Amino acid sequence: MKLGVQLYTLRDQMNADPAATLARVAEIGYKHVQMSGFSYDASEIKSHCDSLGLQIQLTHTPPERILNGTQAVIAEHNIMNCPYVGLGGMPGEYRCAGGAKQFIKDFTPAMQAFADAGLKFQYHNHSFEFQPFDGVTMFDDLINHSDPALLGFTLDTYWVQHGGLDVVQCIRNMRGRIDVCHLKDMTIADNQQRYAPVGHGNMNWPPILAAFEEIGTQFAFVEQDDCYGEEPLNELAKSFSFLK
Repeated sequence: MKLGVQLYTLRDQMNADPAATLARVAEIGYKHVQMSGFSYDASEIKSHCDSLGLQIQLTHTPPERILNGTQAVIAEHNIMNCPYVGLGGMPGEYRCAGGAKQFIKDFTPAMQAFADAGLKFQYHNHSFEFQPFDGVTMFDDLINHSDPALLGFTLDTYWVQHGGLDVVQCIRNMRGRIDVCHLKDMTIADNQQRYAPVGHGNMNWPPILAAFEEIGTQFAFVEQDDCYGEEPLNELAKSFSFLK
């Protein structure tokens, strides 16, 4: 797998000074980035990344833009030479029994347009998708009722574990559906689950990473939603050091 940063971790820094922040990302050693959680101009951000040898591989794009501005989203991804259009989470109206099937129906025209343009749509999970409705989870419906050629998954390791699943088995069950993933660790502080730099929590990384490699995952993006007062770039450096 090729290692990158989910820039949502650095959303405040990216809004304040994208050029300097991306320079620090490159200095740590990351080569690939995901756009998420901050405002940007496609041409400008591509120029910054090009100057630093960073490649944009994935976005998290608002659902309303995916549905109502599909061609504009395609144009932006073409400008950034970014192959994956990501959705960061299920819109609230679909988080119910039968909601995943309706989501697939509503979003399929956009997914098909992305495929026709040479792009691929990626769904990013949290843990709510693993709540069962009459014995079937939303995640099951997303997998079983979608076209693998149109819908891939940015599997997030933290949220799979948070949802009570075996991370390694989940990965292996999704062979061919996970081109990209999020590496996110989980630790416990004051009896609460918390995010941690990769390798600094309680998740069993050797078999997790081996499972992603086994099924052919192409890109792994380090993400830490909250750094709890620590410097986010330093936290990302810890993750990079462990993974290296």
